Amino acid sequence: MPLTYEHQMQILKDILSNHQTDCCGSVAECEQLERLVKSLMVNTHITDNIRPILQEVYEYSQSGVNASNLDDHINGNQQKLSQWVDGMNSYS
Repeated sequence: MPLTYEHQMQILKDILSNHQTDCCGSVAECEQLERLVKSLMVNTHITDNIRPILQEVYEYSQSGVNASNLDDHINGNQQKLSQWVDGMNSYS
């Protein structure tokens, strides 16, 4: 059974929130973020307000996959992580 738009958004927010709270994560989580964002970007339920946030999250996840130290990458994006989640909560 495919995930609904709402479930995809919730998973995306959960992973970002965990990165923000725990200050650590895994490459697999970054890869999951990429897959979720790709799926959401083609979804017709997505408002134009969320698209720039999703693009930033995609870039964050790609950088995370390729980071030599993922925890440093996550720590360096703490402010953005909370902004993204707040933005998604505002528009969804």
